[in-house]
Amino acid sequence: MPTSPFKNRTQVAPRKHFVVGDRVTHDGFGLGRVIAVEGGGDIAVLVDFGSRQERLTPPFSAMYKL
Repeated sequence: MPTSPFKNRTQVAPRKHFVVGDRVTHDGFGLGRVIAVEGGGDIAVLVDFGSRQERLTPPFSAMYKL
C-alpha cells in the first residue's frame, strides 16, 4: 500500500559505464580490455580477454573496471 509505514526500500545499483580501452576483470573470463562499445555501453561491450573475445550485455554484474 502506498500509505504503508513499511515501504519497500530497494536501492537501484548504479549503472556500470565502460569505454574503449578500459581494463576490466570478469568473474568468469578473468582480465581483459574493452575493445568496442555498442550504443554507448547500453547495448553491449566487446572485451578482449587474451585467448578469446566476448560480447557482454548489461547488467555487467560479473565485470568490474580496474
